[in-house]
Amino acid sequence: MTSKTHGYIFVLLATTIFSLQDAISKHLASTYPPIFVTMIRYWAFALFTIVLASKMRGGLQATARTKRPLLQVLRGVLLAVQVVLAITCFAVIGLARSQAIFSATPILIALLSMPILGERVGWRRWTAIGVGLCGVLLILKPEGEFFDVKLLLAILSCFNFAFYVIATRFVSRDDSSMTSFFYTGVIGGITMTLVGPFYWSWMSPGDWGWMALVCMTSISSHYFLIRAYDLLDAAAVQPLTYLSLVYASIIGVTIYDETLSLNTIIGSVIVVAAGIFTIWREHVVGRRAAAAN
Repeated sequence: MTSKTHGYIFVLLATTIFSLQDAISKHLASTYPPIFVTMIRYWAFALFTIVLASKMRGGLQATARTKRPLLQVLRGVLLAVQVVLAITCFAVIGLARSQAIFSATPILIALLSMPILGERVGWRRWTAIGVGLCGVLLILKPEGEFFDVKLLLAILSCFNFAFYVIATRFVSRDDSSMTSFFYTGVIGGITMTLVGPFYWSWMSPGDWGWMALVCMTSISSHYFLIRAYDLLDAAAVQPLTYLSLVYASIIGVTIYDETLSLNTIIGSVIVVAAGIFTIWREHVVGRRAAAAN
């Protein structure tokens, strides 16, 4: 079996486990504060990153060495906030509709990369961005007389994650992926520990079992994603992560009795198609630039 085949298997495993994690997080967030759920999850995640970093060449000291400490801290905080926002969205908006809106994140990243990273975007990507945003508007279209303001939370989550990805691109110019991963877990764990205790809730024994499962899925999914990026380009990994939207729709409808409007289905297809094209064009432009240098 080739390394690329292994890479695709790791992506599928990561995406599947992430979706299971989201479903369990929705269940817990319907009873307990999302910040509390995120804190416990980050404790396990931070421990995992520390153990993994200690096994790398040079150990913790070498892994923690960074040329952009402030930006690494910002990344960790942004992702911690993102997890809280996402879990909250799953609880108040629903898995399927939240993931439909989240699927627009690559389009936002392309849009924000122009003023922040100074990247040039040609007419093809401009077209994909415009089409994708039309798809988002279709998903957000009011089903009744009034716009559901809760959907703004999902939009905020998209922007937050887009800024996290852009910050990650910045630090990748100087730091290794393992260093960035280390700071993601540790800084996120510290951030949630400073805030989470104010939202402490006593969980039932059964729910502690679900929480333990969330922690295990968080660790395993991130591990498989790291392995996938070791074997595949980002352009190959990202399109497959859209499977999370399919998983969320299936779980949301069958387990949580969510309903999918025609607008949401059509808008999701448009957004996913525009997102995949945007990722592909970024890959093509990046390869051309590398070849020119």
